[in-house]
Amino acid sequence: MKTTLNLIKRNIKLFFKDKGMFFTALITPAILLVLYATFLGNVYKDSFMAGIPPMFTVSDKVINGLVAGQLVSSILAVSCVTVAFCSNFLMVQDKANGTIKDLLITPVKSSVLSLSYYVATLVSTLIVCFTAAALCLGYVALTGWYMSFADVLLIFVDVFVLVLFGTALSSVINFFLSTQGQISAVGTIISAGYGFICGAYMPISSFGDGLQKAVMFLPGTYGTSLMRNHALNGVLDQMITDGMPVQVVDGLCDMLDCNLQFFGNDVGIATMYAIIIGSVVVLLGAFILANKLKNKKK
Repeated sequence: MKTTLNLIKRNIKLFFKDKGMFFTALITPAILLVLYATFLGNVYKDSFMAGIPPMFTVSDKVINGLVAGQLVSSILAVSCVTVAFCSNFLMVQDKANGTIKDLLITPVKSSVLSLSYYVATLVSTLIVCFTAAALCLGYVALTGWYMSFADVLLIFVDVFVLVLFGTALSSVINFFLSTQGQISAVGTIISAGYGFICGAYMPISSFGDGLQKAVMFLPGTYGTSLMRNHALNGVLDQMITDGMPVQVVDGLCDMLDCNLQFFGNDVGIATMYAIIIGSVVVLLGAFILANKLKNKKK
């Protein structure tokens, strides 16, 4: 147990000392927030205004609250996974520079080493993503705050669950990597592609029918929807309080992927959590199995 804790501490310290990995992981959510607010804010605003019938009036504060909720939910849904990959690249770097061979020469078991990488990645990613969540909530407070205390708590719960998913996913994929080139390739693919397939950059409702059905099989889709629901719950309720018909608000929920359907069946919040947690269990099982097969082969 002491050996495991020492390895976990070692991995966490190395991550935060490596300026390349740490600043990439930390700055990415902040950069996304600035880019989204600067370039996409007006696009989202125009999209919302187009979806509201002209006979109804919505205050600028409410619209800004909608835009802010969509922005921060997108950023957090993506960052929880991409930051996990950045944190977990330490495992691949140890393979690339031969450090892992030195560690395996000692009495440390391979399973203990794998566990230390997983836990260290989880802790490092949680630190960065909770910081990013606080930054995003500060942005919402400046633009249009309608969140309740329960909504804020649930957003942090969503971050925790998605970090679990991102850590498990990155552990499985990074297990098969062993060079710096592979790190760069996987990092680029994940950073560029994950936000699209999980519905963070573009709402799933804007996809074609075939692609909409395909992404409903991906756990990240439900993680983004959870973030959407909890980031937008307060402002959507405020719209109803201000006199907006429920049908119009439901239409906005459909457009923003708050309401998801799996082949015509509504997917509830509890089901979304169950899908993500189940995916974490499956990925962890795959990671453990891969380690056992590798040890057996040796």
